[in-house]
Amino acid sequence: MASTRIREARETDCGDILRMIRELAEYEKLSHQVKISEEALRADGFGENPFFHCLVAEIVPAPGELQGQGIGTKIIKKVAEEALHKGCSQFRLAVLDWNKKAIDLYKSLGAKDLTEAEGWHFFRFEQEAMKVLAG
Repeated sequence: MASTRIREARETDCGDILRMIRELAEYEKLSHQVKISEEALRADGFGENPFFHCLVAEIVPAPGELQGQGIGTKIIKKVAEEALHKGCSQFRLAVLDWNKKAIDLYKSLGAKDLTEAEGWHFFRFEQEAMKVLAG
């Protein structure tokens, strides 16, 4: 198994972060929703008051096929560690209903499916709706 190191993202990672956002969107058949640029990632994640924090998994040596290497589990464990360290009582993940592999992973790690258990629905206001709301 490849060696994996999980670390805080650096500003120089923004190109790779954007590439992975695009690859995930393509996998989820949502490429049309990717509107962010590398410059916006830099500004939003590495400015004075960042809107997000990001972890990066580095694989050494990088194998050709990464699925099945336990990287997802390692990242989720690291997120849990970071969240507890920062005083969080929970963290949430979003997954499309057809992505059974991810759903099964999250459940196996102890995540509670809020859709099943509590009937939660998640909503998103997109830019046009935000403009209407803002007047």
